[in-house]
Amino acid sequence: MATSILHRATGIALSVGGLALLTWWLLALAGSPSGYSTFEAAAGHPLGILVLVGLSWSFFQHTLSGLRHLVMDIGSGFELKRNKTMAIATWIGSAGLTVLLWAYILLVRA
Repeated sequence: MATSILHRATGIALSVGGLALLTWWLLALAGSPSGYSTFEAAAGHPLGILVLVGLSWSFFQHTLSGLRHLVMDIGSGFELKRNKTMAIATWIGSAGLTVLLWAYILLVRA
């Protein structure tokens, strides 16, 4: 149940937070170089990185939870043990994918 509620919450976070971040980035990109520098500084600040990590985790959690719901929509995975296993897998999978993404971004791309 918590995973289904979190699926909705991450959808809202991606819609609101992702759209706000995308809008700010596009406006900075279309604006002056100093405007883009301000965006880069904010995104590179520890608090900015925390927001980006949170949005990344929301994306992976929402995607994996959506796949879980898709499996359930086709009539599979309603058994209590399997359903709970799939719910836990979305949590572990989203955390793992987020760590892998940010390890690549911070260690390989830096």
